[in-house]
Amino acid sequence: MRFLDEDEELNPIVSAVNLVDVFLVIIAALLIAIAQNPLSPFTAENVTVVKNAGEPNMEVIVKEGKEIKQYKSNGEIGSGEGMRAGVAYKMADGSFVYVPESDGSATGKQENTQ
Repeated sequence: MRFLDEDEELNPIVSAVNLVDVFLVIIAALLIAIAQNPLSPFTAENVTVVKNAGEPNMEVIVKEGKEIKQYKSNGEIGSGEGMRAGVAYKMADGSFVYVPESDGSATGKQENTQ
């Protein structure tokens, strides 16, 4: 009859079961947090994230499908490699005229941006 009177507080397996329950709740919360992250590997969406917008240490993270690209700013405005391709003029009616420099002609392509 001693087994019927045994107190549950003295049984060490009860505390181990409680620890397992706590860890299961923590794991479930972490999985939910990972699933809601926009850069999660489980989503097939295209996502662009801008960190520290307008600051010298700005970062742009682009996720296209399963590929993630990260671009870091070097702090200089308008920096980069390339060459001048031409000149764009805004006309009085609001349209833009692009004049390329390579062929030297005065006629350009006209794009209406209204």
